[in-house]
Amino acid sequence: MADRPDGGELLPIAQLLSYRLSRTSSALSRSAALRYRREFDVSLGEWRAIALIAADPTLTLNRLARRAGLDKAQMSRVVARLSERGMVDRTTGSGRTSQLALTAAGTEVYRGLIAAANERDAQFLAALDPDEAVVLLRALDRLAETALEVEQRERGEAELT
Repeated sequence: MADRPDGGELLPIAQLLSYRLSRTSSALSRSAALRYRREFDVSLGEWRAIALIAADPTLTLNRLARRAGLDKAQMSRVVARLSERGMVDRTTGSGRTSQLALTAAGTEVYRGLIAAANERDAQFLAALDPDEAVVLLRALDRLAETALEVEQRERGEAELT
């Protein structure tokens, strides 16, 4: 078997950092989805939309989709469901943009969701000692920066082919 560019041996998929992070992220998301559906009757996508709108009341549908990592059509469906349920107001702005805001009902659901999310966050961080938690959070920030840089580089190389 060939060696990696850094001189190490090639790793099987189960040992690759990106695979391990993806599996961990998926497990975190699945458990969150189960709880948020049971307690608040919202999907994970709806929870993320509600939380992002609460954090930035100037969001348009396009910006919300980018921040949530969904395409505009997917986010449009999520926002439509939330709007139908009376949790989000859509106000048409200039052009075809929609300004999004939580309603009183949406704000109430958000308060319960963010409390549950903070409880879950504390539960996961409690599995680490305080020094490990600091190192993990710092490492995640660094990995996110590197992932964005690699993504930009890959986009540039894809445009060349």
